[in-house]
Amino acid sequence: MNIIKLSTAILFLASSLQANALDLSGLLKEKLSQTTSTAPAPAASAPAATSIATTTPAKTAVDLSMFSNKDKVASLKQALTQGAQTAVKGLSQENGFLGNDKVRIPMPDNLKKIDATLRQFGMSKQADELVTSMNRAAEAAVPEAQKLLVGAISKMSVTDATNILTGNENAATQYFRTKTEADLATKFQPIVARSMQKVQLAEKYDQFAGAGVKLGMVDAQDANLNNYITRKAMDGLFVMIAEQEKNIRANPAQAAGNAAKKIFGALLK
Repeated sequence: MNIIKLSTAILFLASSLQANALDLSGLLKEKLSQTTSTAPAPAASAPAATSIATTTPAKTAVDLSMFSNKDKVASLKQALTQGAQTAVKGLSQENGFLGNDKVRIPMPDNLKKIDATLRQFGMSKQADELVTSMNRAAEAAVPEAQKLLVGAISKMSVTDATNILTGNENAATQYFRTKTEADLATKFQPIVARSMQKVQLAEKYDQFAGAGVKLGMVDAQDANLNNYITRKAMDGLFVMIAEQEKNIRANPAQAAGNAAKKIFGALLK
């Protein structure tokens, strides 16, 4: 990656600081304001993956008394294992994130103005490379999720299974998030960090964002790209798990195992 242009851009900002006797706050606000009004807008990107909503109305109470506790737990474990594996497999392949508008990781919202500044300095290629690298890092990290998800499934209790079966259409996804999110972050972060070490531009973004946090212009959680990518990778994973869960609930015939087909079929009646 050519860092010379970025250095030139930074020097340009620094010289503007000296020439206009502005402090860091004034400089950043001036440049970001100029970018907003004059720079061509960066290429449109897909909406960021977001946390799964929890406001879906609960299903009307369903009588599952015809099924034993063993069948309920076993069937749900079959279906959730199937859904988790499908989600992980889809996201971990090349373009699993980058080529999927539902989970593609965009530039952090508060860094998009900086992205526009880079493009103003003729650095569109570098900016695009950064976005590609962020998504590649997520694709590399996601396989680590499978063991944790399967582990959460194996620990599922009868109460957990009943609550999921009779709960909201994303009840299983919320169960996964509650049980695995902290461990997923621990697993994902070092893989993301190793991937992003290859992108020198990422460090420069962190420097800009760090200054922006002090000025109240950048959210602290978005100031470090590795943390941002890790969070978005997890969000994307849960988005796709939720999609698998929704599909199984709507199409019980696609569920793995006869017991799962019967129980999810009963939920539709």
